[in-house]
Amino acid sequence: MMTTQTRNNRTYTSRHSTEQQLAYGLGWFSIGLGVAEVFATGPFARFIGLDDETKTRATLRTYGVREIASGVGILSRPRPVGWVWSRVAGDILDLASLGSAMTSRRANKKRVAMATTAVLGVTALDVLCSQQLSSEEENAESKGALKAVKTIIVNRSPEETYRFWHDFQNLPTFMEHLESVRVIDSRRSHWKVRTVAGKTVEWIAEIVEDEPNSRIAWRSIEGADIPNSGSVRFERAPGGRGTLVTVEIEYTPPGGALGAGLAKLFGSDPGRLLQRDLRRFKQVLETGEVVKSDASIYPGMHPAQPPSQNLVARA
Repeated sequence: MMTTQTRNNRTYTSRHSTEQQLAYGLGWFSIGLGVAEVFATGPFARFIGLDDETKTRATLRTYGVREIASGVGILSRPRPVGWVWSRVAGDILDLASLGSAMTSRRANKKRVAMATTAVLGVTALDVLCSQQLSSEEENAESKGALKAVKTIIVNRSPEETYRFWHDFQNLPTFMEHLESVRVIDSRRSHWKVRTVAGKTVEWIAEIVEDEPNSRIAWRSIEGADIPNSGSVRFERAPGGRGTLVTVEIEYTPPGGALGAGLAKLFGSDPGRLLQRDLRRFKQVLETGEVVKSDASIYPGMHPAQPPSQNLVARA
């Protein structure tokens, strides 16, 4: 499915898998349902045919909080497999509660039956989406894909962090193995990376989603030396403490599953590499540079000394 959005006279093409779009739709539905259960408990209870009494209200509010948490969890992840499965578990609990309500003399059985039918329909969608997302993950794992998700707080605004990252030519200043990024046009860029084995690999990446000051997602086009995809999200941190920067990457090393196993064996774990890159990103945004430690600059035994001003480097 393809949608088009324009920003500052630039047009980006956003591609989401059907499973992701369904998951996000279920996430928003979950939040809407939860808000109704928490803030309009009485009318909601009467609408689905339940007794509007203290115990019913308390139960519905609990279910509402669960729905909101599930919705937020789904919308906060590119592939929210666990969160969608949590909706399935919640659906089963809802169906059990509605089944119990059918035995109550004070319930409107016609309305309860209609609510049960609706929940069954939503449950079917939840199960379908969960199975499809799980299948995607299993396929990626069988091909030897490596994944990593890391978050860091940067003491800068979402606007500033987004703007710096969106200029892809800035990325080599903090990404350890990234040699260069050459922007081709508004959507595509050419990446050159030095692997841990010293080999240089290249690919062309394209932007697949761009939400100003919020999220950027990209993926390599066909023919890449290392097929890969990723996203970075910028969220205002609580208490005015800057920005929560969350990066998710996925790539398939040469050799598939065997190559992935060897990569981890020889210390190229993507999670650790990503965490180091994010620490450098934080330093660059907050201090303007990445400074190596004294021990990493001057080899061998030597008196302690501060790094020279001109020994600023990509750590």
